[in-house]
Amino acid sequence: MHIDLPEKRYYGIGEVADAFGVNTSLIRFWEKEFDILQPKKNAKGNRKFTPEDIKNLKLIFHLVKERGFTLEGAKIHLKEEKHKTLSRFEVIEKLQRVKAELIKIKEQL
Repeated sequence: MHIDLPEKRYYGIGEVADAFGVNTSLIRFWEKEFDILQPKKNAKGNRKFTPEDIKNLKLIFHLVKERGFTLEGAKIHLKEEKHKTLSRFEVIEKLQRVKAELIKIKEQL
């Protein structure tokens, strides 16, 4: 899944939810459920997600929404095999970007 967010230091929860196509309540729920998600909060309590948080959200989204893991299964998978899962996920993302580029080239021919 390609998330279209501009390069910034921090993202609001609304931006993040829109980019993933989910409700803000799901992002807040995942924040409570997964230890790897720890957005910073300003004085008002608004969540500010860093690019690292976005990367972790992509991984959680991939496991739960795309691969069909249960929340418990995703938690266990992240704790036991985070490094391996992350490298596999990065490879999948790169391949999807290459595929999208190749499709664009094919359409231009």
